Amino acid sequence: MREKLSDTDASDRNVQTRHRRGGREDMAVPPAEFRSYYGRQILKTPVWNWMIAAYLFSGGLSAGSAMLGAGADLTGRTELRRVSRLGALVSLLASMYFLIGDLGRPERFHHMLRVAKPSSPMSMGTWILGAYGPGAGLAAAAELMPSRLRRSRLGRLLTWAARPAGLEAAAVAPAVASYTAVLLSQTAVPAWNEAHPYLPFVFTGSAAASGAGLGMLAAPVSQSGPARRMAVAGAALEVAASRTMERKLGLVGEAYTTGRPHRLRQASEILTVGGALGAVVSGRRRWAVAASGAALLAGSALQRFGVFEAGVASTQDPKYVVVPQRERLAQREA
Repeated sequence: MREKLSDTDASDRNVQTRHRRGGREDMAVPPAEFRSYYGRQILKTPVWNWMIAAYLFSGGLSAGSAMLGAGADLTGRTELRRVSRLGALVSLLASMYFLIGDLGRPERFHHMLRVAKPSSPMSMGTWILGAYGPGAGLAAAAELMPSRLRRSRLGRLLTWAARPAGLEAAAVAPAVASYTAVLLSQTAVPAWNEAHPYLPFVFTGSAAASGAGLGMLAAPVSQSGPARRMAVAGAALEVAASRTMERKLGLVGEAYTTGRPHRLRQASEILTVGGALGAVVSGRRRWAVAASGAALLAGSALQRFGVFEAGVASTQDPKYVVVPQRERLAQREA
């Protein structure tokens, strides 16, 4: 029984011509124009669930908060520093929960710390988190220390160590914000793999915007200046990198600009741009600053979920796999 092609008509198929020579039948077949693989998936859909998208968001939020917290510490903004340090720790713990929840067993995370493999983004990411976590945790612990303990020897030591710990976490934070993009782009998923030059910038900008959004939402308006400036810079980087990615990816870019991924990322851009504009024009109106911060947080979350959904969608249509391969082959032959 001949299997039916799902996405081509008979008129689109290449014509086969036959010639009889001395009783023998020869067949001349023109070069085929591949459009599908009988309508079937070539790649398996990622087994990851929504926890990985939440892990991408919470890890970026932690990194952005750590960077903002270090700046607040150096400029004497104690309330903004407290909000950012605690936000960095809580969101880091949340990201670990989501990651371990997806892995299934906590010991799998521990096993990845046993060997450092520079060729493995997963291994390097685990070690980046291992370098980042203690600094973020120590800085947050200083904020949680009861006032009666601050005058003790341990309290004074912890207070002294909080600044270098926070600065160390902030130094590692850009790697925390971007390594997940590298991790995704090393997979065979077309929408992630083809986007490898752009995803780190999208994720880093998104992380900065979300960290700033948390600071605007929870810190006093009088100390929100650095958060507002960081919000504008992060949103600008995220939107510019995202638009560039859509434009440069060609056919694979359709995974980002159609269907559910497009709706998620379109809402993300509206919220992110709106939050950044609010950071500029809100003045000292507490409700406006807080609303802008919430918009930035929501926009960052939707960006991560949109990228995740785009990757899943790109594995379900063979054209995202085969057409780019044919284009690269044609370029090499040319």
